[in-house]
Amino acid sequence: MLRKIKIIFEMIKFEHTIFALPFAYMGLILGSFEINGSWPTLSQWIWVTVAMFGARSAAMSLNRLIDATIDKRNPRTAERAIPAGLISYLEIIVFIIVSFVLFFTAAFQLNMLAVYLLPVVVFFLTFYSYTKRFTWLCHFILGMTIAIAPLGGWVGATGGLHPEAFLLFVAVMFWTAGFDIIYATQDVEHDKEVGLYSVPARFGVKRALQTARGSHVVSIVALFSLFFLSELGVVYFIGACISAAIMIYEHSLVSESDLSNVNVAFFTMNGIVSMVMLAFTIGDFIL
Repeated sequence: MLRKIKIIFEMIKFEHTIFALPFAYMGLILGSFEINGSWPTLSQWIWVTVAMFGARSAAMSLNRLIDATIDKRNPRTAERAIPAGLISYLEIIVFIIVSFVLFFTAAFQLNMLAVYLLPVVVFFLTFYSYTKRFTWLCHFILGMTIAIAPLGGWVGATGGLHPEAFLLFVAVMFWTAGFDIIYATQDVEHDKEVGLYSVPARFGVKRALQTARGSHVVSIVALFSLFFLSELGVVYFIGACISAAIMIYEHSLVSESDLSNVNVAFFTMNGIVSMVMLAFTIGDFIL
């Protein structure tokens, strides 16, 4: 059982939780100070963490299950656990059910708005995996799905939603869409061959990278807008500047003629962005 769980965690890239979880905590912290003027309670920290673990585990497992046939035909993904036969369909379905149970339990422990929003969240967690089959906007739908994380943190703390929460939603949505477009440049030829949709496959690598840059500009503007429209201070502003610089550097790593650094741009740089924003947000409230 432990070996199977390890295989599943490797399959769903559990370490990539670092992309969304810090922003969920940002929403939790900002919402708590906005409404209560204080740090979130220990219970809120715990249940938001459980909700994130359950939601992301369910979503990524569903994605791998839904895409198993596609992954088997792509040399880059053919060795993933399901197409490689390392784990059965039944085992991954059981894991998905357990993950959703954790997610639902956490929502009920937080507040009723979190419960009422469950159908919406489950829809996006499931739907985004199908979008590459019919629209090149799939990157932005993935961005919307991941950007639910800060909204979830905010709802977990406040039981409501406010304009600042949606600014954070926009920032995360376009940040995610931008780096997902960069990542998709690896599969341009395969996507065209099998009829999958993506910005690189539809418009070419050059325009795809331009779209990614534009998406990150929107994300940066939203992060700075949050500073001007909230009570966040200079420490947060410094963190936003650092994150903007990292995004700019990320784009210097890839070009139409050289995609060899796509994984560095995708994994390393974006993990740093999310951690920087969380660290400087916490630092802002401490100082």
